[in-house]
Amino acid sequence: MMNKYLLFFIMGLLTYIPRALPLVVLPGAKMAPFLKRFLNNIPYAVLGALIFPGVLYSAGEVYFGIIGGLVAVLLAFFELNLLVVVAGSIGAVYFAKLLLL
Repeated sequence: MMNKYLLFFIMGLLTYIPRALPLVVLPGAKMAPFLKRFLNNIPYAVLGALIFPGVLYSAGEVYFGIIGGLVAVLLAFFELNLLVVVAGSIGAVYFAKLLLL
């Protein structure tokens, strides 16, 4: 049982060190504007990469996933509420299935 706690502590320490080390070593370092913009956009790129395959295969057929994804992007482009975007894409997939199947 003690080995589990030791393992958890070591794993936590090993994941904490790479995150805290730059803050300790480079506290006042200035980043180039390009690098700062690049790093600020990484969470959005990762989120998109994680969500995209799920969108394609969520409705059973890739075509319906593409239809739902395009409707969601279109509604999000007009800055509508998140619930409207989700409901609109679900509705688009539903009606596309009714019409095409």
